[in-house]
Amino acid sequence: MQSADAARPSGSGRSGVRRRLRRRSRRGPPAPGDPRNIGWLYVLPGLAFYGLFTLAPLLHTVYYSLFSWDGLTAKTYVGLQNYSSALTDAALRSSFVHSAVLIAFYAVIPVLVGLLLTAALTRHPVRGFRFFRTALFLPQLIAGVVIAQAWTWIYDDNGPLNWALRKVGLGSLARPWLGDLTLYDAARVDGAGATREFFAVTLPGLRGEVLVALVLTTINALRSFDIVYNTTAGGPGGSTLVPSMYMYQNAFLYNKVGYAAAVATILAVTIFILAGLVLRVGDRSERA
Repeated sequence: MQSADAARPSGSGRSGVRRRLRRRSRRGPPAPGDPRNIGWLYVLPGLAFYGLFTLAPLLHTVYYSLFSWDGLTAKTYVGLQNYSSALTDAALRSSFVHSAVLIAFYAVIPVLVGLLLTAALTRHPVRGFRFFRTALFLPQLIAGVVIAQAWTWIYDDNGPLNWALRKVGLGSLARPWLGDLTLYDAARVDGAGATREFFAVTLPGLRGEVLVALVLTTINALRSFDIVYNTTAGGPGGSTLVPSMYMYQNAFLYNKVGYAAAVATILAVTIFILAGLVLRVGDRSERA
């Protein structure tokens, strides 16, 4: 009992601890050279450009959506009237239906076809595998292909990244960064068929890439404008009308800038919601 009592801090000891804690809590903000402040200096230029050229126009659009305005004369405040009109606008609803069709052709079908081709090429290696892999990616921007090939070379098992890690004594961190084909060999040794191999090895390894592809292609489908504008302009009879084209027509043909801003805001919110749902579903499947 005496040793236990001796181990306990005395009243004066406890008060000293409290004083030190209060002294720490009263310390001022971090000094200008504190590492916690330096990080903000690195991201500040990017945040400034993002706020100036992305957030500010977005907020300005939301502001215009609260007015009835033709773009020239004085604005008239109408509150949420533009949004109530947009939610009951049959033309806007049909334009979103057309965008859903575009999502199928922009996002769902290309991703599924890409996954099937990936499974076929990994299950049945063919002569000239690198050629087919490059040919499948060729419709994308050529600059993107150059970048991808450069990073493939960097991330190769014998590439410069692993070489540098081994040179500085960090060889334990070196690995095949773009995937390990031994997973396929192990799956085949265990008797996995083509379907099981695809869902157990190929698809989990491409989960991040599939999510990025789905988000980007869904956004491109919803904001599609150039193809529709240069081919049908939303016709005939509005059968190819999409939200971005409808927004353009209201802003520049019908002089309904406020209503067009409301349509743009609804489109932006829809894109945010769909992108968030795709990422959330992908995150849940990854945790599972």
